[in-house]
Amino acid sequence: MKLIRFGLPGEEKPGVVTDNGMFDVSAFGEDFGERFFETDGLARLQSWWASNGAGCPSVPAGTRLGSCVQRPSKIICIGLNYADHAKETGAAIPTEPIVFFKSTSSLVGPNDNLVIPRNSVKTDWEVELAVVIGKKASYVDESEAMDYVAGYALHNDYSEREFQLERNGQWVKGKSSDTFAPLGPWMVTKDEIKDVNNLRLWLTVNGKTMQDGNTSNLIFKLPFIVSYLSQFMTLLPGDVISTGTPAGVGLGFNPQIYLKAGDVIELGIDGLGTSKQTAEAWKK
Repeated sequence: MKLIRFGLPGEEKPGVVTDNGMFDVSAFGEDFGERFFETDGLARLQSWWASNGAGCPSVPAGTRLGSCVQRPSKIICIGLNYADHAKETGAAIPTEPIVFFKSTSSLVGPNDNLVIPRNSVKTDWEVELAVVIGKKASYVDESEAMDYVAGYALHNDYSEREFQLERNGQWVKGKSSDTFAPLGPWMVTKDEIKDVNNLRLWLTVNGKTMQDGNTSNLIFKLPFIVSYLSQFMTLLPGDVISTGTPAGVGLGFNPQIYLKAGDVIELGIDGLGTSKQTAEAWKK
C-alpha cells in the first residue's frame, strides 16, 4: 500500500496510490499520523479499502502532495552512514550511529519549493531513505526491530553547512530551516519493498547527477538503527528516521557547490518514487 496526503498546506487529506492512480480516502475518517499508526491503521485502511475503494474519488492530476505522513513527534537523522560520504567530508567512519534531529517544522511536501534560509551561503542537498515507525518502540531487540517499521519514504535532508558546522552548536541548527524536509511522494509499506538493503538512490541538480548510491552501502542497517535509537528514546508511531546519504553532496566537492535561487533538485529511490524541488530565495 502507498499512502499520500494531498491538498493545500495545512489542509491535506489522506489518499492512497494504486496501479490505477491516486484516490481520496477522506471517507475513512483519519489522517496518517500517530493515532492512525498506533491503532493498526494500515490493516484497518486496507480492509476498509477492499470494501469501499471502488467508491473513492480520484485525486486530480497535478494536485499538490503534502508530506506523506502527518507531522511526527520527531524526525531523527543518522549522520555519516555511508562510508563514501564520510570520506568526502573528511570525517572518520563512525563506530556508533551519529544521531541528530530535524525540527518537525521543516517538514513539507515532496515537490514544494526549497526556501534558501536568510543569510545562507551553504545550502546543500542529501537524498536519503526514511523509515516510518509503526508502533511504539522502547528497548527493542535488533532481531525484532523491523516489526516496528510501518514503511519507507524518500527524503531530502537539506542542510545549511555553515549553520551546521561553523556556528558552534549541534547539527540541528543546519538541518531545521523551513522546507528542509520534503518527504514523499508517498509512504510505501514494507511488503512492497523486496529488499530495502538494495535500493538505488540518486539526486540531480539542474539535470546533473550529483548522488548515485545504493542502500547496500549503509554502514548501520535499518534493524540496528531502530534498535539502537530505542535504547535512548521512545520511538512513537509515525516518527521518521532518516538513515543517511551517499557521497555527492555539495560539501564534498572541490571547490564546494551550494544551491542558489532557481536551481532545480530532483531525487528518487527505487520503489519509493521521485520528488522535485525548486530553490527560491528567502523573503519576508
